[in-house]
Amino acid sequence: MTADRRGGSRRVATVTLTPPSLRDNTADADRLVQALKRDVGAERVRIDLPLLKRIPEQIREWRYTARCLLFKDRDAHLLLAATDPSAPGVMAGLAVDLGTTRIVLRLVDLADARILDEDAFNNPQIAVGPDVLARIHHADTPEGLAELQAMVVDGINRTVSGMCTRSGFSTADIHLATIAGNTAMSHLFMGIPPRWLIREPYIPAVNAPDLLTAAELGLALSPGARVMVFPNVGSYFGGDLIAGILFSGMNEMPETAILVDVGTNAEVILGNRDWLIACAGAAGPALESGVARMGMMAAPGVIDTVTVDPATRRIRYETIGGLPPRGICGSGVIDLAAHLFLSGMLDIRGKLVPEKCGEHLAVIDGMNHIVVVQAEDSATGRPLMMSQADIDSLIRSKAAMYTILETITLSVGMTPRDLDRFYVAGTFGSFIKPRSAITIGMIPDLPMECYRPLGNSSLGGAAMALTLDDPMAETARIRDRITYLELNVNQELMNRFSAARFLPHTEPSLFPSVRVGDGSAPPPALSLVDV
Repeated sequence: MTADRRGGSRRVATVTLTPPSLRDNTADADRLVQALKRDVGAERVRIDLPLLKRIPEQIREWRYTARCLLFKDRDAHLLLAATDPSAPGVMAGLAVDLGTTRIVLRLVDLADARILDEDAFNNPQIAVGPDVLARIHHADTPEGLAELQAMVVDGINRTVSGMCTRSGFSTADIHLATIAGNTAMSHLFMGIPPRWLIREPYIPAVNAPDLLTAAELGLALSPGARVMVFPNVGSYFGGDLIAGILFSGMNEMPETAILVDVGTNAEVILGNRDWLIACAGAAGPALESGVARMGMMAAPGVIDTVTVDPATRRIRYETIGGLPPRGICGSGVIDLAAHLFLSGMLDIRGKLVPEKCGEHLAVIDGMNHIVVVQAEDSATGRPLMMSQADIDSLIRSKAAMYTILETITLSVGMTPRDLDRFYVAGTFGSFIKPRSAITIGMIPDLPMECYRPLGNSSLGGAAMALTLDDPMAETARIRDRITYLELNVNQELMNRFSAARFLPHTEPSLFPSVRVGDGSAPPPALSLVDV
């Protein structure tokens, strides 16, 4: 018997078998298993009964060749599918970013990691509650958990069906799915009660689920398809972050890197190939979309770039897609604050300076507002503006972000400026401009080449897992290496937060590249007593 390995993936292998004879009466399934063992170097290969029933007829029909799809499930390879090597067709995998707000899917050719299609839909569980806390409470009601699970599964099935139609193959050609979501979303997807996630001592029902079948979850894929749900570290550090670490590659780097994922919280991972430490804190909503009345997620017509001419103090902006402005996203808010500060329209305390704001200043109900877009230029017919309260919220969020970064680096004897690489994940990471974020003191003053946007790292990691040789083992190694740092409220942490609530900081030497007003050096350091 010989095994002829073709193609670039260890997941998909074409084997050629010597036909049986009176001198070689090895059973059909054993003959196939032996060839696969030789091809992939595996000690064990498992075959499900439905597939086993088809093997005798199929290998004869295919002249003793078979294109086989394998998945390493801990100590054994599982044969997920076998097809005719001479017949056209695809062996596809499905990667899913199981977001609280939006669910993103990607179809991948398992033979060569080629992206076949990508699509997304708003998480239908929003109808029950916008956050996981409301959904967890709903899961405690009669039929509530089943309802929440069905919402997501049905949404995935509908979307996948459309993707397959566009791509020209069947849902039965999808043999593997990888799911990356936070701990609560993963529990709800699997139909596992999440009630103890929000009750002391905040324990998940499961941290590392076994390989599941698509059928038991209700996913309309190949009958023998398997589903890998990314493991989580605990209630507040989910599989989406494990996927992000995998996608960034920081778990294999000799140098120390940091990964920041801004969502409901700011979640931070620091480390390298030898160690990883993680923490999370409430710095997300104001940086993502909730800082202002005109704040919204990045989408066509949303302002994502703002500049201010330091000489004329004229505000210029760009929208996604070049459409008339209807709101502003997190990156636009950060741009605006940075350029207001650099032009002197915002002082070190984050307060609007009326005499510098000129015609851009509006006073409504006794509160100062900065007008970014006049009503006649707005898609809404109303002026787009930020209030002083909105700016104060941004200052608090940026201070929380920097405090988290400072705390996690100090915990291992580093400072934020010692970092070699800084990854920013998510939609926020795709649009944020590091120079603006540095200017307001949100992220450390590092060289621009240190900053790397990752985009949707949860989806990227899930897609990577589809073609890795042993994704179960790799994600387990990442998970087991993580130490979680609790950000307890103490005086030292609160002092750091207070120091970071100014632009860019009470200690300007931490941000030497920031120049204010006419390009002069930053103001002298302030003491907390002074401010």
